[in-house]
Amino acid sequence: MAELATIARPYAEALFKASSSDLSGAAAWVEVLKEVAKNPQLQEFSDNPNVTSAQVFDVISGVAPVVLPEMAKNFLRTVIENGRLNALPEIAEQFRALKNARGGSSDAVVYSAFAIDSAALADLAATLEKRFARKLNVSVQLQPELIGGIRVVVGDEVLDSSVKARLEQMKMALTA
Repeated sequence: MAELATIARPYAEALFKASSSDLSGAAAWVEVLKEVAKNPQLQEFSDNPNVTSAQVFDVISGVAPVVLPEMAKNFLRTVIENGRLNALPEIAEQFRALKNARGGSSDAVVYSAFAIDSAALADLAATLEKRFARKLNVSVQLQPELIGGIRVVVGDEVLDSSVKARLEQMKMALTA
């Protein structure tokens, strides 16, 4: 089977072109559909050969926490009818990357052992934007196993100043 990224690319590009007049609105409903499509029970339901694509569409549109615009409904029908519901999360990620590229920004995920308050996050975002030389959409995810410090991932770049990483470096230096 082809990689999900390969399957998702044409859908993301087509959606990007079709929604170029309202990228922010499309990004919002694509994120909603992504979260709904991640549900394992929904995946199992959609894989059932006795279930029609119309039934899958009705379930998804019924459980979506927002009212889907007509473009979203048409897009969702196309994805379901082509049997690509499992690729929807990857489609959303690629769509977001295309949207960010147009806006000159990138997504940054800050992994932290502890919660970061909004003032500290704003300072961190400003510092990271200088470090990576571009506008960043910063989100925070807690990872207690880091012990302390942070680990930042921007695209394929990683900045790791966590206690866990420093302990690993010390371990390597001592065993070498």
